[in-house]
Amino acid sequence: MTTILVTGGTGTLGSLLCERLRGRGHDIRVLSRRANPYAVDLREGTGLDAAVEGVDAIVHCATSPRGGDDRAAGQLLAAARRAAVPHLVYVSIVGVDRLPLGYYGVKHKVERMIEESGSGWTVQRTTQFHDLVFRLIAGAARLPALALPSGVSVQPIDTGEVADRLTELALGAPAGRVADMGGPEVRPLADLARAYLGATGKRRPILPVRLAGKAYAGYRDGAHLTPERAVGKVTFEQFLTRRLG
Repeated sequence: MTTILVTGGTGTLGSLLCERLRGRGHDIRVLSRRANPYAVDLREGTGLDAAVEGVDAIVHCATSPRGGDDRAAGQLLAAARRAAVPHLVYVSIVGVDRLPLGYYGVKHKVERMIEESGSGWTVQRTTQFHDLVFRLIAGAARLPALALPSGVSVQPIDTGEVADRLTELALGAPAGRVADMGGPEVRPLADLARAYLGATGKRRPILPVRLAGKAYAGYRDGAHLTPERAVGKVTFEQFLTRRLG
């Protein structure tokens, strides 16, 4: 039996990953700020040494758009080195090295920290999850008109499929930077918004908004997409049926 520590193990992705690993009979340690007995704030690192002691692999899913991912990764890597953990798997985002966003820049920095750590590592980049696109559109649909950035397409992927992939990576040998993982379809964001409106029965005019800045230009150019790696199977419509059914 393998012992695997999952950071962010109570989150959308982490909880599915823990479920799959437990289903295979492995011992799972769930690390988050509120998950006893491994309630750890990664940015502070208190209690981290006890959490990583004796584990065979770490899957690092914890992240925060509010910042601090690099500090948290530094604490985790230091503890992993002290405990001689042989393998760390990190889930990142397609385009972190191409889109000039602060959050993406920090994710890319964490990738480099892991690569230079001297320990065994695997980095898996994916496109945005269906859940994230759903929350974006649902939030915009609270207003009388559904405003969306014009000319932007997305390639959303099912969280469960990512959890399946991370399960295989966590149970395997360190593989370095593996091939990107993208959803099955590259779709205009407005098209997905229409699918959401149809599934929920809401009526909203879709208002395309042209934005300024290099990040928006990167999104329009598809820097966050990986059409050559459209390996996902679950479409956004299938996700909506499951989510709303």
